Amino acid sequence: EPLGPVVRQGDDQWFNIAKWTLNAMINAEELGVTSENVENMKGSDNPSVKRLLGVEGAFGEGVGLSNDWAYNIVAKVGNYGEVFDANVGPDTPLAISRGLNALWNKGGILYAPPVR
Repeated sequence: EPLGPVVRQGDDQWFNIAKWTLNAMINAEELGVTSENVENMKGSDNPSVKRLLGVEGAFGEGVGLSNDWAYNIVAKVGNYGEVFDANVGPDTPLAISRGLNALWNKGGILYAPPVR
């Protein structure tokens, strides 16, 4: 059964924060941003990476967060792939393969809208 972030009905700001947290983690994986390289990636020439990490743009303000919100998520817990692998991946007791939880460009169905 498909599972995802769930929040109390009527709390639109929290819903947007939960939704964009997941989207940011998926975007980070697709863009090659990890917990190990996130600091260096702030210097990337890629505008998508710059927006994601809050170097450019003001996306955070739109959801009521600082502009480095996605940087902080990736720095503290990692991108989607890192979190999946650490909690349920092949090297855990659950040993679950990514399968459909892989990125769209790696045979899965995960795709996140860009941070803009």
